[in-house]
Amino acid sequence: MTRYLLVAGAQRCGTTYLHHLLDEHPEIAMARPARPEPKFFLDPNLFSKGLDWYEATYFSNAETVPVHGEKSTSYIESADAAERAASMLPDADVLVMLRDPVARAISNWRFSTDSGFEQRPLDLALKESIGRPRDWDPATTSVSPFAYLERGRYADYLEPWLQRFRQVHMYCLEELAGNAHAVAHMYEAMGVDTAFRPPSLGTVVNAATPLGGEIETSLQLCLRLYFADSDARLQEVLGRPLPWASE
Repeated sequence: MTRYLLVAGAQRCGTTYLHHLLDEHPEIAMARPARPEPKFFLDPNLFSKGLDWYEATYFSNAETVPVHGEKSTSYIESADAAERAASMLPDADVLVMLRDPVARAISNWRFSTDSGFEQRPLDLALKESIGRPRDWDPATTSVSPFAYLERGRYADYLEPWLQRFRQVHMYCLEELAGNAHAVAHMYEAMGVDTAFRPPSLGTVVNAATPLGGEIETSLQLCLRLYFADSDARLQEVLGRPLPWASE
């Protein structure tokens, strides 16, 4: 019987790195093509095609591989995606990658700037995001390219997934990257060989173009305050201190 996993997000938190760690394991087949991301459970028209179509479209050459997985980093922001996924794959393992939300915001700004969406300098983009997120065109991207701060309030997005799935695994990039023991523990949770060492273990994957990243101290403190309540709730969910809590 096929086991399923979903990498649900969060964006600019190392999900592409996680995808490599999973895809390189011989007992795991990740959806093809990987880009553009399937976003199957975001689209009601795709979802209506059902599990057989999902399998035939994304896993046509993986019949003998025991674990089938998909990465669509917009999932975490959609309660509808959680509901659809749970109705079709109720026993799936959901993987969520987290990261220091300030570092994530900077990476998001770099990526949006590099992609041509953003023209504001970093400090201004982040300061303006504290007051109100910038409007965006849903016809160009599935989620806002300007959600620098709200996207880092991870606790605001987790509840629909925690309510619907028994196995929601949350990993922090700061703890997983390059850590063979942590990766082996993740493989164990997926029910695959823990002795496998993925070639991408110590590599940097999908890094944003370095366009600057230093922000003034006063803004840093303001952002820490902005994320404080969300980080506190996230820490309760995880049951342990966050790796960036002392930053």
